[in-house]
Amino acid sequence: MTNSPTSPQEQARILSEALPHMQRYDEEIIVIKYGGHAMGEEETARAFARDIVLLEQTAINPVVVHGGGPQIGAMLKRLGIKSEFQAGLRVTDAATIEVVEMVLSGLINKQIVGYINEAGGKAVGLSGKDGNMV
Repeated sequence: MTNSPTSPQEQARILSEALPHMQRYDEEIIVIKYGGHAMGEEETARAFARDIVLLEQTAINPVVVHGGGPQIGAMLKRLGIKSEFQAGLRVTDAATIEVVEMVLSGLINKQIVGYINEAGGKAVGLSGKDGNMV
């Protein structure tokens, strides 16, 4: 997620270095884990979305799987629900799972989809409940 190169020579250099990888993964599906800690500032999220669109434009089919631990923690705190962790994993009671679904499906997922579509991509957001995937 870097700034766009300014000179045509720099763009050509980058594309020539990327070409073998683009050919290797042509029409392949790649899975990208976008962790909650990586989601910070809006401009960073928009840059991530532009990178996903670039992959689409090079005939690579990205599937983004996102997290949201810090965002879930922040929402639970806002709502006065105490998080409990055991062996590094969040214990999810009924109240917590409602917040988890709200944050992951209703907030983060829709935001990522929106940024990718604004950047010219064709994103669709799904949750594990959709189509009984999970």
